[in-house]
Amino acid sequence: MENSELIREYQHRSNQIQLDEADLTILRELAADGRIPNNVLAQRAGLAPSTCLNRVRLLRRSGVIRGYHADLDLRALGLDVFALISINVHAQARDRMMDLANELRALPQVLDVYVLGGDRDLMIHVACPTTDALREFVAAHLGSNQAFVNTQTTLVFDHLQPGDAPAPRQ
Repeated sequence: MENSELIREYQHRSNQIQLDEADLTILRELAADGRIPNNVLAQRAGLAPSTCLNRVRLLRRSGVIRGYHADLDLRALGLDVFALISINVHAQARDRMMDLANELRALPQVLDVYVLGGDRDLMIHVACPTTDALREFVAAHLGSNQAFVNTQTTLVFDHLQPGDAPAPRQ
């Protein structure tokens, strides 16, 4: 299911903005290329350029569009080791869960932080240059933190995202 189909199917009922097909096209196109020129975006959405610009501004003001981001190739920057690390938080530290998540988010190796329900409390997605650097990260920031009961590290070999070209078969 494409993101625009997901948006159409599950629009939050309390959201004050009603999205039509032109809005969904705008969202799909901006998600694929945040730098698309407004005149091209307008043409693809079937709108006049001024109307399209107003729609984009409304989508930003309403919070549907939170921002525009560069898609970085972390491997080109020398970050070749990726891992998902799940964390159990000590029972006495659970009232600080969001503080702990924010502390983790501030670390330069951390790409994403997830607050979970279930067997694990937190999960972080990290990028490091080497497995030695990953081990040092875990020891320095997770193993030494008294709020964390235990961690489990899983290496990520490939990360496929919607819209990516199919991964080559090996």
